[in-house]
Amino acid sequence: MLIPAVHGKSRRAKEGSPLARSRQLVVVTTRDWDAVQGTLRRFERENSKSEWRQVGDAVPIVVGRGGLGWGAGLNSETGDGPVKKEGDGKSPAGVFSLSNAFGFAADAPGLRVPYTPLTPTVECVDDVNSRRYNLIVDRGGVRDVDWNSSEKMRSVDGYRWGVVVEHNANPPVPGRGSCIFLHIWSGPDKGTAGCTAMEQPNLEALLRWLDAKKKPLLVQLPEAQYERLRSAWKLPAR
Repeated sequence: MLIPAVHGKSRRAKEGSPLARSRQLVVVTTRDWDAVQGTLRRFERENSKSEWRQVGDAVPIVVGRGGLGWGAGLNSETGDGPVKKEGDGKSPAGVFSLSNAFGFAADAPGLRVPYTPLTPTVECVDDVNSRRYNLIVDRGGVRDVDWNSSEKMRSVDGYRWGVVVEHNANPPVPGRGSCIFLHIWSGPDKGTAGCTAMEQPNLEALLRWLDAKKKPLLVQLPEAQYERLRSAWKLPAR
């Protein structure tokens, strides 16, 4: 069976800023396309016409061991730079919805986003030949398992807490990249396979803050691209 509400439909903005409907923003910037270390800041606003205000302090993060590459998200404009592909070790650059939280706990009372408990049979499919590519599924409820490769999410210590990043999700394109999350890091200098990771207390603070009603987004870019797109996308000043 598919885990409910994970990788729901995300419509690309037809015009204007891809941030137009959001009132919560997670901004991740890195020095350049190849950098592994970066910074995460949280922003919030009262409505679509209000100014963004920063919430809390900036925190250190790591991205993929291969840096960043343009992903498939809500933004129609990209630019020069690498393009993310399956297995390249890059985290996706662009604008992405943040949907479900997940974790090892059976329940997570108090969260304001949907929560998926990671039982031993929950997997994220990264087999490009599977009909369930880039979906989180419960193997125990699937009769026709058609994948040969997946992440057994309960076995990944960094997934003790996490958030689904809606990259390549509408619909998933084989080979464009899969199983992208915000999760707990292994250390401040250890890049991921393509996710964005941070210290557990910082991730827990982010989880408590996220509110599905405010349509939270992740904006993830190298610094130069952030500055280039800041006016067009109506991004907060750095």
